[in-house]
Amino acid sequence: MGKFPYKAENDEVRPLAANIFNEAFERVLKKFKTACDLRIRKFQRLKARVPAYTLPDPLITNDSIHVESAKSWYEQRRPEIIELFRANVYGHSWLPARATAISITSSDENALNGHATRKEVRVGLKGRADFPSIKLLLYLPNKIKKQGMRVPVFLGLNFYGNQTILIDPAISINKSWVPKKPILKGKAPDKLRGIDSSSWPVEFVLEHGYGLATAYCGDIVPDRRDGLYLSILKWCGEEADNIATDSWGAIGGWAWGLSRAMDYIEQDEELDANKVAVMGHSRLGKAALWAGAQDERFAIVISNESGCGGAALSKRKFGESVAEINSSFPHWFCEHFKHYNDREEALPVDQHELIALIAPRPVYVASARLDLDADPMGEFLATKHASPVYRLLGTSGLPAEELPAVNVPVMGTMGYHIRTGRHGITLFDWSRFIEFADMHFKNK
Repeated sequence: MGKFPYKAENDEVRPLAANIFNEAFERVLKKFKTACDLRIRKFQRLKARVPAYTLPDPLITNDSIHVESAKSWYEQRRPEIIELFRANVYGHSWLPARATAISITSSDENALNGHATRKEVRVGLKGRADFPSIKLLLYLPNKIKKQGMRVPVFLGLNFYGNQTILIDPAISINKSWVPKKPILKGKAPDKLRGIDSSSWPVEFVLEHGYGLATAYCGDIVPDRRDGLYLSILKWCGEEADNIATDSWGAIGGWAWGLSRAMDYIEQDEELDANKVAVMGHSRLGKAALWAGAQDERFAIVISNESGCGGAALSKRKFGESVAEINSSFPHWFCEHFKHYNDREEALPVDQHELIALIAPRPVYVASARLDLDADPMGEFLATKHASPVYRLLGTSGLPAEELPAVNVPVMGTMGYHIRTGRHGITLFDWSRFIEFADMHFKNK
């Protein structure tokens, strides 16, 4: 036996190292083959020119009649477009359109060193404590309350649980399942307080005179492939083996949840239900747009980098495609949306019509320059091409014909900006959202 440390000769080491390397390489290739295939397809498309495409006219009815009045829009065309989105993209609801069991579970008027009132609210369909509910967290600025004024509110869903938006030990811990993401670092739920606070500048929002309301999206539909099945089982108490192809996916469910939060806001005398801005980032931006399109109680609708199935045009086939999003997240949309994988041109609707459904209420769309997956140009063009409906209804369209300069927002009844940086929601974004809300709320 040789002495230690033992040094093998080259002819012993090389075959062993080669075998270990080859085996590891094969494992890596197998593990990431699907992801690599999707990325290759995406970058091939990015290098190619955007194909010629034709957008459906939001002011032409299914019977090929041109809409020339607000009456025709509201009575015929708007319901047609909503139904097209329900049948082909987001799905139909299978839950009641009103929360019937609402209760405040905690309240503190001296939160954040006396600057805020914190409330936690249970929003559900039945009064039993063991029945599923949305756990709504609200922070209200006391300075507005002391002036005897109702508080305008930003409402949006969060990704990982209410306790993640702020380091506040009084926020109840989310006990629902959460996805495994790098931001969570494998920590237990009680160790996640404030871990996503950079996306939720609570005190900044309060300083500007707005309340903030949020709930965990997983309380409504878990963001996982079997999430729809689990949510039906959870909310309806029955099996979900025969889900119709036009039943909603997660985004439809999240949009429904935002409207149920609005049910509570209407009941709270401290809140101004006429000044609620529904907002969301990424997949939750898709949900905010769909909620705002259906529910006219939302006074402002804000989308931050919502991309495919959100604010970006599908028919451009740039960034994340319909096929890619349905492959990576098959639970987000209705089953029928998969019929348009790699054939976006066959879609009877596109996302400019989703934005048009919000008219004449103010809408704001935000992009990031390096967020190619979300297709900033596609988001801008969708906003621009919704303008004719806004003008028909007596308001201004988007005050820009060309993509604005980076970090230079444009604001009218419709607003848009493209900022520096990557996918995420930043203080720059929140500052623009507040500026936009000020423009439309402060003089009312």
